[in-house]
Amino acid sequence: METKAIKGGEFVIRETPYTDVFIPEEFDEEAKMIRQTCLDFLDAEVLDKLDRIDAQEEGLMQHLLDKAGELGLLGVSIPEQYGGFGKNFNTSMLVGEAVGGGYSFAVALSAHTGIGTLPILYYGNEVQKEKYIPKLTSGEWKAAYCLTEPNAGSDANSGRSSAKLNAEATHYLLNGQKMWITNGGFADVFIVFAKIDDDRNLSAFIVERDFGGITMNPEEHKMGIKGSSTRQIFFNDCPVPVENLLSERENGFKIAVNILNIGRIKLGAATIGSARSVVTQVVKYANERVQFNLPISKFGAIRHKLAEMAIRLYANESAAYRAGQNIDDAYAALVADGMDEAKAKLKATEQFAIECAIIKVWCSEMLDYVVDEGVQVYGGMGYSAEAPMERAYRDSRINRIFEGTNEVNRLLVVDMLLKRAMKGELDLMGAATAVANELMAIPDFGEEDTAVFSAEKKIIANMKKAGLMVAGAAVQKLMMSLSKEEEILMNIADIIGYVYVAESILLRAEKIYHTQGEDAAALPLDMARVYLYTTLDKVSTAGKEALYAFAEGDELKMMLVGLRRFTKAEPLNTKEARQRIAKKMIEENKYCF
Repeated sequence: METKAIKGGEFVIRETPYTDVFIPEEFDEEAKMIRQTCLDFLDAEVLDKLDRIDAQEEGLMQHLLDKAGELGLLGVSIPEQYGGFGKNFNTSMLVGEAVGGGYSFAVALSAHTGIGTLPILYYGNEVQKEKYIPKLTSGEWKAAYCLTEPNAGSDANSGRSSAKLNAEATHYLLNGQKMWITNGGFADVFIVFAKIDDDRNLSAFIVERDFGGITMNPEEHKMGIKGSSTRQIFFNDCPVPVENLLSERENGFKIAVNILNIGRIKLGAATIGSARSVVTQVVKYANERVQFNLPISKFGAIRHKLAEMAIRLYANESAAYRAGQNIDDAYAALVADGMDEAKAKLKATEQFAIECAIIKVWCSEMLDYVVDEGVQVYGGMGYSAEAPMERAYRDSRINRIFEGTNEVNRLLVVDMLLKRAMKGELDLMGAATAVANELMAIPDFGEEDTAVFSAEKKIIANMKKAGLMVAGAAVQKLMMSLSKEEEILMNIADIIGYVYVAESILLRAEKIYHTQGEDAAALPLDMARVYLYTTLDKVSTAGKEALYAFAEGDELKMMLVGLRRFTKAEPLNTKEARQRIAKKMIEENKYCF
């Protein structure tokens, strides 16, 4: 019998029953209350101060983080023994989403609670955790994460920052330059990555501002997130006590990678919150703005935009919380087997690193779409700094660069899948071979399954086959050189990502249908169907681009036939489905799903 605990990346070769996924509708009252506390905090303390925040008014961001700390918003997932609430991963995702509509404040908070605090929580020894975590949880101390250097961005392990033990063997003398450091201007504690002596890999250090030997450039002038403190930081013989080495020597790169896995999916949650806020503002404006004696929300072109914004948001939200629950389930299983809780949290996230990368890419690109269409619906006012779309548009763009660029994350998706296949953890080649054999066989024209959701599930299954066909053929044809064919890898990553998000929105609609009834599932099913049918074309395009790049002759013709078979579906009136989705939001005057 199939076990519930699906492995990371296994969605590519295995069907997931709706009973095994978590959907946002299932959050309990306590989680909803925590979310509402975050939203109330933004309304009361942040949203009326956005201009002051963007002007970097002295002390304001620190003051807001202090207030967030007083409410417990900095410690939702921190164990109770260190002053936190000890909530699960998906609840921390919900907090990230709720705060995500806070523009630059959201960036400062997420950097502090995520990449600034978690390295100590997950890799620190007990002395380090007891010293730092309570103060970071309360907000008494603020944190920053120092990884990027002028010549070490995506290639983080090539950093040149150095650490050498002093003659007394009491301190490491830290030297180097870090850049794009969020919270750098006011942080009390820095997680700094540097190489000890001639080590090949980075080590990580907990560095306090008061250690000395730290200087900074003025605040960076940025396109967006102007209120987020972003500095270049210089370490000049900065004395770091030997006991402030985090984890083991040369374990820094592993720390960076694993913390970034968490950062990626949390970034996805934040973009969902931002998108929710933007869509609601756009719906309200469309209802208020009158042209040709009608609110512009009456016009089909505007309704198409409103519906498409909602569909993409709903789809990515479905994927994010599905993955979040996978991490929670994996964590619970590892702890039950006797693993240390901190190690279990990291291992669980690492198991679903593929999904974390997908969430980061697709959510950030969803938000970019939403804010771009938001500007369009606002028209001329969308281009004005006096209206809300201008800030949303500028602030969104960084998300495709943060936590590893979307290009790097796409490459990681395929790289991680193939490595797991080579280790025998995922039978990708067996599944790809089965698809190749199916192409050579006579098609089965038996009776169509008419059960509810059967047609949609067939679309998902076929898109997976398309991806397996393209990926399997690319591996066989290109072998070891595939790793250098980044365009083909990006095409394959697109298929995989589209499949994951499409399956997620369908599973959400299916679960609502079975738990809340047909009426409750009507609009979710509309959204799922539109997303599936538009995704089919994207999968087809990505598949063709990949095949054209490495296949030819009869082999190419055969696979193009297969691709057409796997990306076809019965016609769907997407126009009417979008009309129903937009109508609901227009009536509610907000994003209401």
